[in-house]
This record gives sequence, structure tokens and C-alpha cells, in this order.
Amino acid sequence: MATPRFPRRYVTLLSHVLGWGLLGYLLFFFQSFSNEIRMPTLFWVRQSIFFSMMVGIFYLNSQILVPKLLLQDQTSRYLTTLLGVILCILLILWGIETSLNLPILIHRAFHPDGKGQPKFYGWIQPNVFTMLLVLGISTSLTLLQKWQTDTNLRLALEQAKTTSELSFLRAQINPHFFFNTLNNIYALTLLDVETAREALHRLSRMMRYVLYDTQTSTTLLSKELAFVNDYIQLMQLRLTDKVTVTLTPPNPLNDRPIAPMILLPFVENAFKHGVSALHPSQIHIAIQQQQNQLLLNVRNTLFLDKTPSLEAGNGIGLTNTRRRLDLLYPGQYALQINEHTADGEYQVKLTLDLS
Repeated sequence: MATPRFPRRYVTLLSHVLGWGLLGYLLFFFQSFSNEIRMPTLFWVRQSIFFSMMVGIFYLNSQILVPKLLLQDQTSRYLTTLLGVILCILLILWGIETSLNLPILIHRAFHPDGKGQPKFYGWIQPNVFTMLLVLGISTSLTLLQKWQTDTNLRLALEQAKTTSELSFLRAQINPHFFFNTLNNIYALTLLDVETAREALHRLSRMMRYVLYDTQTSTTLLSKELAFVNDYIQLMQLRLTDKVTVTLTPPNPLNDRPIAPMILLPFVENAFKHGVSALHPSQIHIAIQQQQNQLLLNVRNTLFLDKTPSLEAGNGIGLTNTRRRLDLLYPGQYALQINEHTADGEYQVKLTLDLS
């Protein structure tokens, strides 16, 4: 059963009602039950007025003083205004107690024998403490709400920026890929029409993937791997016997969500920079799964005149892929690049957490 969710305004209203109920209990009922002395009726009138003033200064502080003074870097004016409000309330309490003759009436309730000296209850420490407590809670809650509002706004802006940036990056990667692929097909049409027709069939299948499966934030790993395999098969149509390409998919395959077209730039980079028409070359692509991790290992023959550098930003696809990884998998990926292995190869290792 789903947990019912209440609008935020209802939760805020309930917390205010409970808070004022607690303060009213302390000012009225708790004091009545804590002693056996019957307080004068006018004393409860005075407490009611004091309670109303506490409600007033709470919302005066939270709705006006904090937003217009404290949050506007006018701390001195804010503190001066609060001091003035406290003094005004103390003067009002003094006037109320004087006009209602409360000092004498309360003194008689506590001292029926007439001994001692009457005093003004508006100046006693508990009332000053209550005012400071109410103002402190009011300021704290207002600052907390402001912080929460700013945090939610910042997160919304960051999410909107991330979504916009990811859409832009995908838009850059897709034309980049199809630009290279169409060049390959154009070359095939000059050599073998039937082979070119097969290439167009594969390309149409890949285009359906790009048009429909990359519009959401994730796709299935099986679809992504099928897309990569189609790309490799398409590229092999124009390679000579001097090029050896091997693809080792995960076995068994644990289908999990993955960002679309996140693997292709690494494979595309190997074909772009690791193939030679004159010299033997090799491309090895191994994809493994270890629990929630996906491991991509791409190795290609190193040709000094074609050596790519991911750090230097050569190639639109690789540069944007690193940016996509930063946005989609922050702290969840490791990218290692070895530009000259012991076997004379260029190697890229990507570890991706798909949990």
C-alpha cells in the first residue's frame, strides 16, 4: 500500500498549530496545574494578551524582519529592530499590569497575609526568555525555509541544465557518427552495390535505434550492444584482410539500463585511428560484466600518425562522451587511457557502475 502524501502547506499549518498549542499550554494550563493558588481572572486576560503578542512578533519577524532586513545583509538594523520590539512589548505589559492593578492582585493571591512587596510580572525573566525563544524559533524556521527553497531551486536549475546539456551532447554525437558512416557507404557504392545495400539495411536499423531508443535517458544494455555490433559489422564491410576485428560480448548477459550511445565513441575511435590500408592492424573489443559493473576494454594497433588523445579533446565523439559520463555517472565510472601499451597498442578501459 502506498504511503499517503500530504501537501506541504498542510504539514506547515499543522506544525504551527501544534507549536502555538504547546506555548498556550505552558502559559495557561501548565501554570494552573503546577500550583494550587487561584490566580486572579485579570491575570489570564494579561496572559491572553501576551500570547497574542507572541503570535504577532513571530510572524512579524518571519514575514517582514528576516526577509527584508536579515536576508538583505542589514544585520545591525535587524537586531536594533528586534530590541525595539522587545522593549515595546515589555512597556505594553507594564501598562497592562498597571492599569489592571495586577501586581497587587497577584501579590494578594500569593501572600494573603499582606507581607512582602508587589512587583510587575511583565518584567520577570520568564517572559523575556519566552520572547527570545519565540523570536529565535521564528528566525531559525524562516532561514531554514529559505535554505530549502534555494536548494530546491538550485537542484531544479542544475537538473534543467544537465538535461539540456545531455540533449545537446547527444545531438552532437549522432550527426558525428552518421557523417562518418555515410562516408563509408558512399565508398561502398563505388565498389559493390549489393554490399552497399546490405550496409544501408544495417544503417537503417541503427537509425531506428538512434531515433527511438536514445530519446530517453536509458536503454537496455542488450540494445546498446546490438547497436555496437551493427556498427562493427558495417565498418568491416569496407576493411581489407589486413585488419582483424574481434568482439567479445558479455557471457552471460545481465540486461541492465545504460545510457544510450555511451559505448560507441570508444569503438568508433578504434576504427578511426587503428586501421591502416598498408599495414596489418588489429582491433579488440571486450565487454564484460561483474555484478553491477560493466567493463569495456578497447585495444587497437597504434599508428603514430593517427594517435588520438582523449585528454587533448581530439574527436567530437570522445570529448562529449567524457562529458556525458561526468553528467550521467558522477563518481560511478573510471576511464583509463594508455596511449602506448607494452604491445604497441592504444588502449581504453572503461569501468561503469550500472547499479
